[in-house]
Amino acid sequence: MTDHSPIHGGLIARHRMGRWHGVLILGPSGSGKSHLALTALVAGWRLVADDRVIVWPDAGKVFGRAHPTLAGQIEVRGLGIMHSAPPILGFCQIDLVAQMVPQATLERYPDPAQTVLMGQSLPLIAVDPFSALCLPMIDMALHPLPVR
Repeated sequence: MTDHSPIHGGLIARHRMGRWHGVLILGPSGSGKSHLALTALVAGWRLVADDRVIVWPDAGKVFGRAHPTLAGQIEVRGLGIMHSAPPILGFCQIDLVAQMVPQATLERYPDPAQTVLMGQSLPLIAVDPFSALCLPMIDMALHPLPVR
């Protein structure tokens, strides 16, 4: 396993179907990355990383973990740097990338998008982290409903 430069973002994970599914959260400073991560924690997701994510490829997949100086910590605007409630997830596979965007810029019917991370193509969605539907949208992108 080879570490790479940290990515400015967050990483959350949800356990489903026998494994952890990671969502890499990207966006500029102040765009709501930590807000989304905190919302996910309250909903039962696990924090992997906040602010800086170390990513690496392995066997055609991409994995991520927290930067060692920030492991187990999350920024809560208005409170400062807080320790996340255990248990913390040490690393996980990244299955989806969520780009933070303002609600007004979300497309109504976006075409499926991909991004390349560590040479691997990953699904990419745009979300408004301050929307009540943000986590359900992420969950649906991770696990689409079956078509009947």
